[in-house]
Amino acid sequence: MNQVDYLRISLVDRCNFRCQYCMPEGVELDYILKQQLLTDEELLTLIEEVFVPVGFTQFRLTGGEPLLRPGVVELVRAIASLPRTKDLSMTTNGFLLAPIAQDLYEAGLRRINISLDSLDPDIFNAIIGNRGRSRWQQVWEGIHAAYCVGFNPLKLNVVVIPGVNDHEVLNLAALTIDKQWHIRFIEFMPIGNSQLFSDRGWIPSEELRQRIRDRWGLTESQVRGNGPADVFQIPGAKGTLGFISQMSECFCDRCNRMRLSADGWLRPCLLNETHQIDLKTALRTGISTAQLQEQVRGLLALKPEINFKQRDAGTTTGVYTRTMSQIGG
Repeated sequence: MNQVDYLRISLVDRCNFRCQYCMPEGVELDYILKQQLLTDEELLTLIEEVFVPVGFTQFRLTGGEPLLRPGVVELVRAIASLPRTKDLSMTTNGFLLAPIAQDLYEAGLRRINISLDSLDPDIFNAIIGNRGRSRWQQVWEGIHAAYCVGFNPLKLNVVVIPGVNDHEVLNLAALTIDKQWHIRFIEFMPIGNSQLFSDRGWIPSEELRQRIRDRWGLTESQVRGNGPADVFQIPGAKGTLGFISQMSECFCDRCNRMRLSADGWLRPCLLNETHQIDLKTALRTGISTAQLQEQVRGLLALKPEINFKQRDAGTTTGVYTRTMSQIGG
């Protein structure tokens, strides 16, 4: 079991997109009220006085869409300035990124993942549930703004949905040839839209790798990330190709992360909802940070047993009360 030192922090559960794999169409979500969100002060207290003392040194800011959080640049600056912050990154849909990419970089953010599920604006708009003006170009501008500012690595996340965008795998992989961009292909999961998952299913990462292998060849990369991706490279390419294979290749034994929701629930496993801790309520009712440290240590000790390892004919069997946007990805 890897050392668990990586915390994914959801800053807000709201999003300006409604991606098919994250939020089911036609379902109204109960968004967290502002007063139920962790405040900046509470979040910084938990990081500095609870998570860092028990061994967390790597933090990723997620959502919903984290750039919707008011004062996000100053929050980034505050977390980045903590003496024991070893790594600070963010996952965003990129729509609001271009105007503040420089500010985020200067505040101390160095790594960024941007969701880009299609190079075709029409398919992109269908995936994100947009029926109005195309948002693809603004996301593309956000990607280039981050690249020009100096974010390295710049990673592009692609959730592969059969019959929707899987025919674009080679075109997306080709983005790594001439630029130091790192594409991450993610297997579609049943969290967020179980109906679409049941209808479409998922494509094993090895099948995607074989398509790329047949076109250009493929070698294992010496570059390793902080997460569960298996990293490869097209020979001679500047960037890399990562495959996050949570459906076809169990990587529970390599899991080094926990997740903190925007309303303060600490979740030890993405695919298992048991043993969550409500840190916000504990903090607001006066439980000391020393006591919270002990609760988190206890959860860390249990994590190997909590990690979801069972598969039934290649699919998960869990029922999830929160969508991916509410969990924080």
